[in-house]
Amino acid sequence: MSIVPPWLEPMLGTTFFHICRTHGDAARSECNMFCLDCHSDAFCYYCRSSRHKDHQVIQIRRSSYHDVVRVGDVQKMMDISGVQTYVINSARVMFLNQRPQPKAGKGIAQLCEICRRSLLDPFCFCSLGCKLIGVRRNGNASFAIEGKKGEVMNSSREALREGSQHDIYPPTPPPPPPPSNSRRRKGIPHRAPFNS
Repeated sequence: MSIVPPWLEPMLGTTFFHICRTHGDAARSECNMFCLDCHSDAFCYYCRSSRHKDHQVIQIRRSSYHDVVRVGDVQKMMDISGVQTYVINSARVMFLNQRPQPKAGKGIAQLCEICRRSLLDPFCFCSLGCKLIGVRRNGNASFAIEGKKGEVMNSSREALREGSQHDIYPPTPPPPPPPSNSRRRKGIPHRAPFNS
């Protein structure tokens, strides 16, 4: 098996969630599917039924205007260990490509090896795209499912097990205490009676 699946790079470069040219008037005409056999453009639900009936197809989803894929859909076909996962709508997902991030907060221990986005502890990459760059750059990661005596597969399972203990975002810090010189209203406010 190749170190990088042949369909991965085309999928990461595809634009999803546009309206299908052929089925634009239909209810489910949003192009949110990708064929692993053809690895061409995104297509809609109706195109899948007609042109990709017996092919391996992955459905792309959206979270905060960014493309995600369910972990269960891709972990059978490639090793996704080291990629940060999130729980969104009760499904474990991962982002396809890196997302812009404002300045990293102080005290963040774990950062994406490629784009420096803050991560939870056991992960090295924020997205499949960053892992692809990491595999090509230094070769210390792989998408191959089988390694020596199943080492790669086991590390993938461990990362998923670890990742399942985290929510979509790290815990929100408590609000800051009010300033000491602020005036607080005492008691219940009373309105003046209406004059009749």
